Amino acid sequence: MSKPTESSRPLSPFMIGPYYRPQLTSMLSITHRATGVGLALGTLLVVCWLMAAAAGQSAYAEFSTHATAWYGQLLLIGWTWALMFHLCNGIRHLFWDAGKGFELDTVYATGYAVIAASLGLTAGIFVLAYI
Repeated sequence: MSKPTESSRPLSPFMIGPYYRPQLTSMLSITHRATGVGLALGTLLVVCWLMAAAAGQSAYAEFSTHATAWYGQLLLIGWTWALMFHLCNGIRHLFWDAGKGFELDTVYATGYAVIAASLGLTAGIFVLAYI
């Protein structure tokens, strides 16, 4: 039996590094999945907030000390951005499900629009919340 020759080409397109350059479309897909996981975990914090509110004033005050700290605010901003990104990218996927927007220039334009819209909506929410 002869030994098969090794190929110099990569075995998988997921070999990020010298063989595969990340593209906007792949990064948005990965980010969409990661924000979905982040939203599920962040929803647990919303449940804790509601439970603290239902448990009484002392439990809510204890929760509020963490929620108003820098790390609580950072988590809230991250969760809000994840929600806005997931929403905007989900709308983009709805158009794809309808068979629209598959041209390469449209895919990139809507990808950048999703990023801009998610950042803008997040900033708008916090401006309205803290005014």
